[in-house]
Amino acid sequence: MDCNVCYMTSRVGLPVAWIVLIVRVPSEPSRHRVAVWRELRRVGAVQLGQGSWALPAAPAFDGFVDKMVALVGEHEGEVLALAATAIDESTAERIRNQYDDARRAEWTEFVAECGKCLAELDKEIRNEKFTLAELDEEEQNVDRLRRWHRELSSRDVFDSVDVEAIQTELDACTAALERFTGLVYQAVGLD
Repeated sequence: MDCNVCYMTSRVGLPVAWIVLIVRVPSEPSRHRVAVWRELRRVGAVQLGQGSWALPAAPAFDGFVDKMVALVGEHEGEVLALAATAIDESTAERIRNQYDDARRAEWTEFVAECGKCLAELDKEIRNEKFTLAELDEEEQNVDRLRRWHRELSSRDVFDSVDVEAIQTELDACTAALERFTGLVYQAVGLD
């Protein structure tokens, strides 16, 4: 199901359209509820209350409702999907803040992982661990960060953070990997 409702990014006074999902999954076995909960979190939905979740009605989430209906149906549950806007500014602000807070928390975790990546590359250079196996591992780590960055960017539809500063963190990881790659190639005679 594609979202046919437009969303607006204004902080005050303009309605923001939301996809609200009311999800019911049998309590047993609990792994089914956990699978549904994980998928909702993975895509960036915020929990409004027990079994109620919200996502901005934005192109980034096109098709998600159909996936969720299928997943919940596999687990003998049901989903009610609604297009909604808040009835007052206070409610609109609370939902928007909850969504933005969730995105900021994800970005904070991302920046921390970039820091770990940089520290690991620095350690490998200091220890002169210039092997192709280590290079492969570090390339996989930076590729994981790039994928994660794309995922976070796609669902941060309200630009809750300074994306340029975060891009700088990812660029630093890429530059450190390039430096490490050169050192590895030199050490193994591939330069």
